[in-house]
Amino acid sequence: MTTQTETKEYVFDAAGGSLGRLSSEIAMILRGKNEPTFTPNVAPNVRVVVNNASQVELNDSQLKDVYTRYSGYPGGLTHESREHLIDRKGYREVFEKAVYGMLPNNKLRAVMMKNLIINE
Repeated sequence: MTTQTETKEYVFDAAGGSLGRLSSEIAMILRGKNEPTFTPNVAPNVRVVVNNASQVELNDSQLKDVYTRYSGYPGGLTHESREHLIDRKGYREVFEKAVYGMLPNNKLRAVMMKNLIINE
């Protein structure tokens, strides 16, 4: 007896949508919580495609939000606004950071992020 698992593909259109609402829905699907067979220790066999990421609705205050990271060294605290990050790396990085932060912090997080495809 062999079992075949097929990859389910979900396609989202980000045009006119909210970054947070889209990201939370994407994170839920990547985690597998929308399936009746949800198991927290298994990454589901799904692929999520986000189209038109550059057309997501971001107002001025959302563009001024700051991402902070710390290198671990004295004076190593760096700040970067979302607007600057978009100019430097594009909307793809903003979506990845939003979804990445909504996934659980364990070994499956990297596996789930590989199933996320973002098209600008």
